[in-house]
Amino acid sequence: MESRHTVLVVDDHPLFRKGVVQLLAMEPTIDVVGEAGNCAQALALADAHDPDLILLDLNLKDENGLAVLAALKSDDPSRRVVMLTVSDAAEDLIGAIRAGADGYLLKDMEPEQLLDRIRA
Repeated sequence: MESRHTVLVVDDHPLFRKGVVQLLAMEPTIDVVGEAGNCAQALALADAHDPDLILLDLNLKDENGLAVLAALKSDDPSRRVVMLTVSDAAEDLIGAIRAGADGYLLKDMEPEQLLDRIRA
């Protein structure tokens, strides 16, 4: 039996967030333990569920995703956080990695690619 992995999805756009959650629900080895639209929700859900992976938008409404990343990592440096963003700017990628991101994925990828990368 394959091991199961828990995921928390953090994005301020409800339609996109729900789409990612539905996509992940199709993968039998992934359990979505929560979804958040802002920093406070993300921190509360991460603390409550201790997910194996957090998918985090770089640009949250009224909040900087890097600040959310820093808060998540300061609470627990072992948390695995992958940025999921529209920005392909090199400075955003470098900033995310320097801030502790474990990965950086673009929102324009195909759904199957996203699942493959999350599995990896």
